[in-house]
Amino acid sequence: MVKKVFALIAVVAGIIGFASFAVSQSEKAPGRMASTAAEALPLINSLSLPDSKEEPLTTPEDGAKVGSEKDKKKQDDPKADDLYSQVELFSYALTTIKSEYVERKTAKDLIYGALAGMLSSLDPHSQFLPPDEYDELKTDTQGKFGGLGIEISIRDGLLTVVTPIEDTPAWKVGLKAGDRIVKIEKNLTRDMTLNEAVKKLRGEPGTSVHITVLRESESKIHDFDITREIIRIQDVKDSHIVDDNIAYLRLVEFRENSYEQVYKNLKELKDKGATALILDLRNDPGGLLNVAISISEMFLPAGKTIVSTKGRHPAEDTVAISKNSEDEFKDWPIVVLINEGSASGSEILAGALKDNRRAVTLGVKSFGKGSVQSVIPLPDGSGLRLTTAKYFTPSGVCIHEIGITPDIVLERTRPASEEDEGTEAEPKKKSKDNAKKVFKDIEMKGISDPNEIEKKKREESLKQRMTEDNQIQSAISVIKGIRVYKKLQTETTDATAKK
Repeated sequence: MVKKVFALIAVVAGIIGFASFAVSQSEKAPGRMASTAAEALPLINSLSLPDSKEEPLTTPEDGAKVGSEKDKKKQDDPKADDLYSQVELFSYALTTIKSEYVERKTAKDLIYGALAGMLSSLDPHSQFLPPDEYDELKTDTQGKFGGLGIEISIRDGLLTVVTPIEDTPAWKVGLKAGDRIVKIEKNLTRDMTLNEAVKKLRGEPGTSVHITVLRESESKIHDFDITREIIRIQDVKDSHIVDDNIAYLRLVEFRENSYEQVYKNLKELKDKGATALILDLRNDPGGLLNVAISISEMFLPAGKTIVSTKGRHPAEDTVAISKNSEDEFKDWPIVVLINEGSASGSEILAGALKDNRRAVTLGVKSFGKGSVQSVIPLPDGSGLRLTTAKYFTPSGVCIHEIGITPDIVLERTRPASEEDEGTEAEPKKKSKDNAKKVFKDIEMKGISDPNEIEKKKREESLKQRMTEDNQIQSAISVIKGIRVYKKLQTETTDATAKK
């Protein structure tokens, strides 16, 4: 019963917080401000509130109205949307708690706690930010902190790893997309907000943090000690031609300079003879929306829809349209690789190319992080991080909590070197590997430049990874199949024209 009371207080507190802010910003009435909740009631009640009978967002599959049982109950209860009666209830509860609670609490403590509860009740990404956390959000955008190199979210009420970013501490210790973080140090993550989790995971570079994760695919608990580092990310990796003039490019994250890096690498690959592309977005957690749109535009002709956003108000409804007039890569067959660690910006890019039939997507369903958060400052230096819209692909598919289902569903299989470990085949495999190593060492002896030796080793390692990656090999086969199909189409067209 006590929990229900506090939950109600949390929701109503948010209402009074918003209403009070709206009054201070829009009314600007002369005279002193109401000093108590009771004095503020008539003023709040006089506000012109927006019509509550708004059309909900529609799903792309059937266009049906989205409504929950909670919404129906609210419509049945005439007082549910009556701001005056709800604030009156809050005022009564606030007064009672302030005078009767066993420990003395300031009004600010109670209001901040109520606002935090209300925002967290909306969805995992909406948050109330006290002044210190609001300031930290600015630091977050600059990236000046020691971290682990993971993107996290709350999925099904559990703190979940969206993806570990390659070559970061989290990647090196073996964290995987989909891991559920159940404990940070000695603190259980149950009821922990995203903001609280981020604060506990960050720290001074060089310090370590102990986390416990549940890996559902194995039904096992794993413990990790991870040393924090300043996270520096190379946006584009492993850019090269893999086979038969097919280029491969891996995009790690969408950051400020990602577009320039992608374009530069593609131009270099084109100069080397590339005529097709495998774009690897696996374990790409996303990043800047405008960058994802720019990179999508690179492969789409002018006039094609890239992504749209839909919210409660017309101001949140936007459509991004390609303005590409150059079409440098218009004839390139493209395969986009995605997995459960592909989120946000990478889902926008994959969805745009898939829905416009510009690329074949291959892999497994993406994470499904497709909501827009707006950061709204409040008068006292605090702020709201509020979900105001959702992303939709060109065909109208909502990305949020649904994800992108690839055209070709193909699970990633473990390399033979991992599969054979601990089996009878292992000694034989090791013998072959040792023989290869002997000849490679002899080849390396003929190279005197240490940098050249290191470059050669990297190339050999990359080549082996490409060969052992079943999804990349399947992507190569798909592109070759597209080429054959296009050739047959051309031949048929020419033959028809001659007749």
